[in-house]
Amino acid sequence: MKWAALLAGLFSGVIGAMGLGGGAVLIIYLALFTDTAQLKAQGINLLFFIPIAAAAVIVYSIKKQIKWKITLKIAAWGLLGTVLGLYFTDYFGGDITAKIFGGLLIVMGIFEIFGKKEKSVAPKRRK
Repeated sequence: MKWAALLAGLFSGVIGAMGLGGGAVLIIYLALFTDTAQLKAQGINLLFFIPIAAAAVIVYSIKKQIKWKITLKIAAWGLLGTVLGLYFTDYFGGDITAKIFGGLLIVMGIFEIFGKKEKSVAPKRRK
């Protein structure tokens, strides 16, 4: 196995567990460096995400950092979005989906660079 693949998996897992979108890293790696088709890369990313998400939920739940009431509402809407996304991808195909995904990454990057900075209220650490 290549070192690049190991690093892409490790980096995707770390930032995915922090809720920062590790899938973007993994999909970009698979699509650009392994010649994996966009739709296949998305499927691999979804499988990769399951154990990462499960581990993160356990850790954050133990730390009491999950607000379950709102989380379940958001998850329900996320499931609806997933179904709509699947139909959208089937209808338009992988080429259009890849361009939309790339465009969204660019827009998100622009907002991150030029958007208003919110004051971060970091939780106090226990000693």
